[in-house]
Amino acid sequence: MTFEARERLLGLRSWHHDWRGLRVAVLGLGVTGFSVADTLCELGSRVRVIFGDDDPDRERLLEVIGAERTQSKSDDEQLESLREFDPELVVVSPGYRPDHPLTEWAEQRGTLVWGDIDLGWRLRDKTERIADWICVTGTNGKTTTSGLTAHMLRVGGLRAVPVGNIGVPILDALRDPQGYDVLVVELSSFQLHRLGDISPYASVCLNVADDHLDWHGGAHAYRAAKAKVYEHTQVACVYNRADLATEHMVEEADVIEGARAISFGLDAPPASGFGVVEGILVDRGFHAGRHTEAYELVTLDELAERSLEAPHLVQNILAASALARSRGVEPAEVAQAILSFQPDPHRAQRLGTYGGVAWIDDSKATNAHAAAASLRALENVVWVVGGLLKGVDLTDLVRDHAHRLRGVVIIGVDRRAVLDALERHAPEVPRIEVEPGETEDTMTLAVAAAASLAKAGDTVVLSPAAASMDQFSDYADRGRRFQTAVRALGGGDADDDDTSAEGWSSSR
Repeated sequence: MTFEARERLLGLRSWHHDWRGLRVAVLGLGVTGFSVADTLCELGSRVRVIFGDDDPDRERLLEVIGAERTQSKSDDEQLESLREFDPELVVVSPGYRPDHPLTEWAEQRGTLVWGDIDLGWRLRDKTERIADWICVTGTNGKTTTSGLTAHMLRVGGLRAVPVGNIGVPILDALRDPQGYDVLVVELSSFQLHRLGDISPYASVCLNVADDHLDWHGGAHAYRAAKAKVYEHTQVACVYNRADLATEHMVEEADVIEGARAISFGLDAPPASGFGVVEGILVDRGFHAGRHTEAYELVTLDELAERSLEAPHLVQNILAASALARSRGVEPAEVAQAILSFQPDPHRAQRLGTYGGVAWIDDSKATNAHAAAASLRALENVVWVVGGLLKGVDLTDLVRDHAHRLRGVVIIGVDRRAVLDALERHAPEVPRIEVEPGETEDTMTLAVAAAASLAKAGDTVVLSPAAASMDQFSDYADRGRRFQTAVRALGGGDADDDDTSAEGWSSSR
């Protein structure tokens, strides 16, 4: 790429700049990849989408929007298409590893490689209503915190939506003709790896524990990616007092002058913090007299009435409250939002009780840190665990929670690591392996196995501590199949929200 061409690309920092005729290769045809292709075609760029798996619906839509496409499961064939296209820019879907042959080829020849978030920041001014960005990351709790923050902002009268890793592509939101006041941008470590030069209004890293080490190449690179969320923050860097790594990230970040560090935690907060005092969630971060006073938000008893009292959920609520308050939402509006919030499915979702045994779907616990939060809130647990471990060791998780376990059901392909950890730290705990097989049967067998191990007073929790793609399309598919099997166990209609069989009581 010539110096002039590179400078032209770097100068494209507005929707209203001239993107016409730019040759852009888009890697991946998932939700994100299609949103990138659709956006760039609208801007007049020449777009070629290169992807592996068949997707007939989106492939037909590529024809409609005027994008070229190359579908092949062979990296060599994809690379040949990329070379032939000779792109001036490559935009990568989040799952592409840094060492993927296509991205390595582009970077080695000097072609710019962006992610969808970097592209979105450049195109954020399509409408006159240019949204502030509130960025949320962390090993766990991102989706709950992002959704709750957006809910608080809406209750406060702002037009806001959660986007990014949460499921709605950021480019789709930016093209909404009405525009938004705030975008709450959930960022995975994959997206942060190629974040680009953005400047969020407020930002948070909720927590950090080893995850996706195989993708990033190690714990240091993973944590460095998470730390990018604080760079160039304008108003509030929110961090977790119980996780010193997040505080160090804020201390080391290059922020806009005047940005404040705001902490959250389950203890009594310092000035410029959110926390819990005598069973009440309080805000000392944005009170004019914060050195001596605090705003009261909600009580732990009120959260318990809504099944939101688990410690990790309280932390998410405090973090979301800090983000919303930074944007001017009043304490009473924050409280109203908390008490009207419905958490996303598959995150510590209580399904009900059958025969005295409680059942919980925590399929979204795709790593050890998330599973630890789930187990910590329970006693007398029959644990359904396993899947793709992504290079993470479960030894500490099993050791720390062995005393809670009444039984373990092991699913998924990476079972050796689970079995080894159980053998070392919970050898007396009964366990049943569900051999990898048909996806349709896995959860039926796992639920039957869990039921055989559980006694009245126990809780069965699906908290896999692993990714789902070995046997399921995603964590939601895994959770839905678990819920279907649980309802069938109780004699209820798996497609009906009201399970009324004898002995079954619903918590939903």
